[in-house]
Amino acid sequence: MKFGIVVNINREDALELAAELVDWLKARNLRYVLDATSARKTGMGPSAAITELNKECDAFISLGGDGTLLFTSHYSVTKPVIGINVGHLGFLAEFSKTEMYDAVESVVNGSYSIHSRSQLETEVRIGGKPHYLRALNDVVIEKGTYPRIPTFIIRLDGELLSAYRADGIIIATSTGSTAYSLSAGGPVIAPKSNVFVITPICPHMLTVRPIVISDDKTIEVSVDAHGGQFPLNCDGHVTKMLNPGETITVRKSNEVINLVANADRRYCEILRNKLLWGREHHSGN
Repeated sequence: MKFGIVVNINREDALELAAELVDWLKARNLRYVLDATSARKTGMGPSAAITELNKECDAFISLGGDGTLLFTSHYSVTKPVIGINVGHLGFLAEFSKTEMYDAVESVVNGSYSIHSRSQLETEVRIGGKPHYLRALNDVVIEKGTYPRIPTFIIRLDGELLSAYRADGIIIATSTGSTAYSLSAGGPVIAPKSNVFVITPICPHMLTVRPIVISDDKTIEVSVDAHGGQFPLNCDGHVTKMLNPGETITVRKSNEVINLVANADRRYCEILRNKLLWGREHHSGN
């Protein structure tokens, strides 16, 4: 068993935890490799480029938070990922610092279970050729610096759904429903639900609302505007600037992300703690 380690290099506590983890792995003769950026920051090795890490390891350990785990997931393909949450309570990183070693041992012993999470696959054309981008949380098109309100035209399986005048459009997985989509007024969706949610950002009609669709739908989005370019983001990273009339196609990816599950973690408890649901009732007030 060989672990690939990815660290949030901007957090001192994550860097310290990485050093402790490496010492722990060495003491047990367990093999490991850090991604090159983490290795440079921590001064530890061996290392490999993040794009090659999947070939070098059997499982991943993400040290940081949900953002670090999202970044790791883009390179893990189908290999298991242990998400260690160094900061505040997260939705994706399932294990606390004190639970880290038990989680690693469970993977070594083969006594772990997996949460398989669906991804979005976005087809874009670059230089006339199709390119495919994946996102665990969401695909977002925003108006960026365009000074007016553009219209986002959305089709489901080729049928026109609507033309939204809005500041942007979010297409989120059930996993990503508690990220940007939730902030924009979208619903909370249980992570194993076989659905996507389309959430407009600041729509300019009161009747426009988020819509939940089955994840077997093919979604086409284009922007109707007079000039300008529009940022396409996959999991928060700008991947392309779209021109007016340019169409992207979003569908369910054939590849899933396999997150190592924490048997002591309950989804409803996460929602209550993260979203402060029922706090007054729980406290007896």
